[in-house]
Amino acid sequence: MAKEKILLLPKERKLLKEVGENIKLARLRRKYSAEQVAERANMSRPTLLSIEKGSASVSMGSYLKVLMALGLQDDLLLIARDDELGRKIQDAGLILKERAPKRFNSDE
Repeated sequence: MAKEKILLLPKERKLLKEVGENIKLARLRRKYSAEQVAERANMSRPTLLSIEKGSASVSMGSYLKVLMALGLQDDLLLIARDDELGRKIQDAGLILKERAPKRFNSDE
């Protein structure tokens, strides 16, 4: 079975590319080679380079393994941590409309 290609909007691609660049910069700041990080993350060097390019085809688990190899795993916990909009909706006590009841055919 062939892998399904992941389609991303340009804004999403840009965001993922920025994440990859940040990972690469973190590796370079630590003066680790790509081979060292790939070995520590238990993956191939091409997979690491795909992550550093922001590839959407690489699993989230692989991104986590690289972050762990760099000592940045806690950064993953920052995702959606400060959900300002969600808290505002919750605090406002907005009542979301319930789903409409199912319609039944009169033929039945």
